[in-house]
Amino acid sequence: MKIDKKSEDKKLTIALQGRLDTTTAPELEAELKESLDGVEELVFDLKELDYISSAGLRVLLSAQKTMNKQGSMKVTGSNEDIREIFEVTGFSDILTIE
Repeated sequence: MKIDKKSEDKKLTIALQGRLDTTTAPELEAELKESLDGVEELVFDLKELDYISSAGLRVLLSAQKTMNKQGSMKVTGSNEDIREIFEVTGFSDILTIE
């Protein structure tokens, strides 16, 4: 998985490419721990993400809980497969998906 971060003012955009699974989720989790201080708007760009597992969903949920305290979070660009995973797991009710 490849992680691209773009920060401007208090907004952080994280673009993910490849697979977010049990192998790569800890890498994203560590990246978020380092990056979320002072962030008021977090955007996950998933247009290049091919797959997300339950471990990846857990990282997104954790990020959402953090951002609920300090600002907002949204998910953009997810493909049909990933949107279906969000629907089946109920994450479409928890996350702001555009």
